[in-house]
Amino acid sequence: MTFGCTAMLVVACGGEGMRTLDLDFTGVDPLSNDYHYEGWAIINGEARSTGKFNLDAAGDFFTVGGVEIPNGEFDVDFDLDDATVIVISIEPAGDTDAIPSDTKFLAGDVVGDDADLTVAATQALGDDFTTSTGKVILATPTNGSGTNELSGIWFLDLGSGSPEVGLSLPTLPTGWKYEGWAVISGQPVTSGKFTAVDMADESAPYSGPQPGPPFPGEDYLENAPAGLVFPTDLSGDIVVISVEPDPDDDTAPFVLKPLVYQLPTPAQDHFTYDMDNQAGMTFPTGTASLK
Repeated sequence: MTFGCTAMLVVACGGEGMRTLDLDFTGVDPLSNDYHYEGWAIINGEARSTGKFNLDAAGDFFTVGGVEIPNGEFDVDFDLDDATVIVISIEPAGDTDAIPSDTKFLAGDVVGDDADLTVAATQALGDDFTTSTGKVILATPTNGSGTNELSGIWFLDLGSGSPEVGLSLPTLPTGWKYEGWAVISGQPVTSGKFTAVDMADESAPYSGPQPGPPFPGEDYLENAPAGLVFPTDLSGDIVVISVEPDPDDDTAPFVLKPLVYQLPTPAQDHFTYDMDNQAGMTFPTGTASLK
């Protein structure tokens, strides 16, 4: 899920009263483990499915069964003239219901015969994340002080001399969670999922036996994934805050990565680093045209 692509979906009409919907995406990645996208037209307040699909790395469309959809053409059996909103949702494996999941990814109001699809639409995540900020330190509190201090990341601010909240992020709608990451020797390793910036995150798979601070973060001290050795030195590695579907289709970071920071070499422990906001440069967008 780390590379963007451009793709087009065509919803073709087969008779009177049917319409064609062209979707053009930039930066939308394939989904894994039988998760898939689904298009929706909101008509008189009701969500009507315009078809399930997934993408490959080249941006070509496929059915949920893996059959290529030539030219991305789908038939719908309802009139799209009165559509007011177009929504793209992420649906879990085996989904068969006729309503969108809570994980609404892109959306936009229909103006004339077109809609600009964004994460920021109120029918999607409701924020463009361009004002989000983050601070991160290196430390390993879960094995005591003074040992392997460059082998843990914690999203907090030590600027005042005492630990304070380090992340300023919008509250996510149902269907989404934040997740922290350290990209260690090119391999993304989670630091835990969370929805609150002033509490510990949901897991500590690599931390030591002592308690960590009440903020998102992780010590990379034990249970290293294959190919890595813990403890480690995170100098020069990349730290990420991503926005993840919930439920999640993959153990790798999703395409929405509002905050990123490459640690210096050498890095300094217990020093507050400011993360970079890249939402405006990297977040997916799309257009929908009714024809």
